[in-house]
Amino acid sequence: MNERDSEQVARMLVARGYEMTPSETDADVVLLNTCSVRDMAEQKAIGKMGLLGRLRRSKPEMVFGFLGCMAQSRGQELVRDIGHVDLVVGTQKFHRVAEYVDEILERKRVLRERLMDDERYSIVDVEEEPGSQETIREHVLKERQATAFVSIMQGCNMHCTFCIVPFTRGAERSRRIEEIVREVEELVARGVREVTLLGQIVNLFGRHEFEKRDGKSPFVQLLEAVHAIPGLARLRFTSPHPIGFRDDLVNAFAELPKLMPHVHLPMQSGSDRMLKAMHRAYTAERYFALVQKLRAARPDIAMTTDVIVGFPGETDGDYAATRELVQRIGFDNAYIFRYSQRRDTPAASLPDQVPESVKEERNQDLLRIIDASAVAKGEALVGRRVSILCEGVSKTNADRLMGRTPGQKIVIFEGGERHIGEIFDVQITRSSGFSLYGDPAVLG
Repeated sequence: MNERDSEQVARMLVARGYEMTPSETDADVVLLNTCSVRDMAEQKAIGKMGLLGRLRRSKPEMVFGFLGCMAQSRGQELVRDIGHVDLVVGTQKFHRVAEYVDEILERKRVLRERLMDDERYSIVDVEEEPGSQETIREHVLKERQATAFVSIMQGCNMHCTFCIVPFTRGAERSRRIEEIVREVEELVARGVREVTLLGQIVNLFGRHEFEKRDGKSPFVQLLEAVHAIPGLARLRFTSPHPIGFRDDLVNAFAELPKLMPHVHLPMQSGSDRMLKAMHRAYTAERYFALVQKLRAARPDIAMTTDVIVGFPGETDGDYAATRELVQRIGFDNAYIFRYSQRRDTPAASLPDQVPESVKEERNQDLLRIIDASAVAKGEALVGRRVSILCEGVSKTNADRLMGRTPGQKIVIFEGGERHIGEIFDVQITRSSGFSLYGDPAVLG
């Protein structure tokens, strides 16, 4: 979601004549798009901005700004506490960033001409804006870019007790289906082969704005509409909530061939007591039953998840239940998070906060289980021929290309520029656990 928001801001700045630079030292404007899900993310952003302050000495006209979730939650205090911050823009105002940057630069120019460099001028905008969900629709595409993210909604109404997102992103607001379809059509016309639909709780799209039709939720209606776009080859979505998986969505994996067989399904805990304390609205057995239904609908489906360890009050028995469920399901991969206290969330003030040492021990234990499962899933593909969409040069090896399987696994292989953006089969020759390697002999 942050990557997509950043792309929108970049697109609007470029449209006003700004140019992207790969180095912050060459920049006139540096904007940090921030996350508040964990305290570590906020501390990294604050630390980075502190280091950037040294650039102001040689280029006093530089503009520095915070965008996104941390900007939304902290607002004016970021300007107060970090002396060189000029701009703070919240999650509903990304479309205003370019005009604010123009305004600040102009103000700096006027002050400089008047020899008033010491006068402080900043803009803070964290107010709500009706219709902001319709503003994240512009794209900056690289040459031969094969994949793109499409934001379909903003906000979240779930109010999980550990999560700050409803506070930073606001209430659920969905875009119109026809507008989303138009955006995807434009992307396909520009060469995109795969789109990923984005939302805080993506499968609850439109539940407040649109009605069911023929027993199908607004989200499934959207999937079908996007699936029907000529030229689109692959369709994905993230991140859903287990309670949003009704039969119509489960059946979509069997009925829509462009919908890729991968679901990132946040579990958070395998303990019913913890799930209730987290306000997750399902039990461990209901979660397991959903996994089984998805696997029945699409036997080749890959399952990934999120798990929190060390939630307040989590006992050894609660953690054991999580561990057991993770082993029983056998995920393709998972993100394991040590619980992080977030201000303005109910869980932050709960009693029985778990010591960091216990969180770390459980984190490492669960990572070992997930890693073993991921290795087994990768090894099972060795010797098989799989379809991949080539996305470009590998991030870890500039001499190789990379693509993704339908199940979202990365494949590294030798190839040429002609393969970028194409879908074809490769023979999997080996697995490193988290990356697969393909035989270039099958490439045409």
